[in-house]
Amino acid sequence: MAQMKILFVCSGNAYRSPVAEALLRKLHPSVDVDSAGTDPAIPISVAAKEYLKDEAALQFLKQTPEGLQQKNLASYDLIIAMKPRHKAFISAECPECTDRITVWNIDDPYFLPHGHTKRIFDQIKMKVSELTTAL
Repeated sequence: MAQMKILFVCSGNAYRSPVAEALLRKLHPSVDVDSAGTDPAIPISVAAKEYLKDEAALQFLKQTPEGLQQKNLASYDLIIAMKPRHKAFISAECPECTDRITVWNIDDPYFLPHGHTKRIFDQIKMKVSELTTAL
């Protein structure tokens, strides 16, 4: 059987999607996993690095954000969008991918008051754990 390919998508590819990618890489090394942003612009979050270090998963974190345009969307078996707007963006880029997109509905910590990064990390960790069990 071919290796499953999963793509996580958020806005900047600086916190949510790279955290999900790193955690899944650690928990399920046999999956081909990647992440991208609809509008990458900033470096990977320092908080993401700290939390991943605590999980012994820092080595699985990508070094720089990547854009959705750099990805061959049709090649992924599962695309996980952090919010409905990301699903809409992906569907516009790759209409044939729409039925392979799942929305996790996880908020962007960059637009929340200070202190929400850990709560968001824990939400992602829980969802990745559920995904790992389902694979």
